[in-house]
Amino acid sequence: MAEKKSTFVLSAFGDEIDDDIEKQFQVLNELDICYLDLRKAWGINVADLDDRQIQDLKLACRKYSIKISCIGSPVGKSLITDNLDETKATLKRILDIAVLLETDKVRIFSFYPPQNQHQDKYIEQSVRRLKSMAELAETYGVILIMENENGLIGDTPERCRKILDNVGSNNLRFVWDTGNFPHSGVENSVDIGWPILSDYVECVQIKDARLSDRKITVAGEGDGQILKLLQFLRDHGYHGFLALEPHLKLAGQQGGFSGPGGMLNATKALRDIMNQAGCIETKMLI
Repeated sequence: MAEKKSTFVLSAFGDEIDDDIEKQFQVLNELDICYLDLRKAWGINVADLDDRQIQDLKLACRKYSIKISCIGSPVGKSLITDNLDETKATLKRILDIAVLLETDKVRIFSFYPPQNQHQDKYIEQSVRRLKSMAELAETYGVILIMENENGLIGDTPERCRKILDNVGSNNLRFVWDTGNFPHSGVENSVDIGWPILSDYVECVQIKDARLSDRKITVAGEGDGQILKLLQFLRDHGYHGFLALEPHLKLAGQQGGFSGPGGMLNATKALRDIMNQAGCIETKMLI
């Protein structure tokens, strides 16, 4: 049986480095990373950027030879009971931005349940909302990628699979955040998650976390089983991004921060694990 070829391309959340786009791109150039996951620019959330700022961003991308791999949107990081029309209005603006920046991926979330309510009670509501959002994304030719995260309805591999199965859309896929499963208390997340989520994986966000104290670490120093995930992706013929989102100095609901040195350490740790896993890095996704 012929071995499946795989493609691994590094990307990074630039706002983990600095608020200023020029400083973000200078560091990415130094790290030889050619793609940006856009969450904030000049300290402004992507959903709030105006058309002039988008054009300035495009000029900076050309200057530093950076492409946008994904829009790291905040959509779905709100209560499941919040107004859906307002959520979809924000999503529509972000989809417009995605088209302007020539990317076909937008990260979203699966919503928070009401306080002191269990996630399982709200899976059906999450599915209905995400199905409606995926239908909107389809009209733009954009894929929504749902991220797993602590406290959200999609926090464990099992609940993520249930949501993705029931939405049943090619325009809703999965972005596997390697640190968020252990940060949610999920042990052996790759052993459990790979058999049920592998067919949905569109992208991977790289951070790590320890189960013992939930501390976020660089790849390989926590319990996210990143080496094993990369080996599975390699054998599965994965073609996609490994997006660095280290959260080494700050981890908050609306993002994180690592600084230039933190991004350097996170990049080195990831490349070391890629070498161990036999994952060959390519600079551009073709």
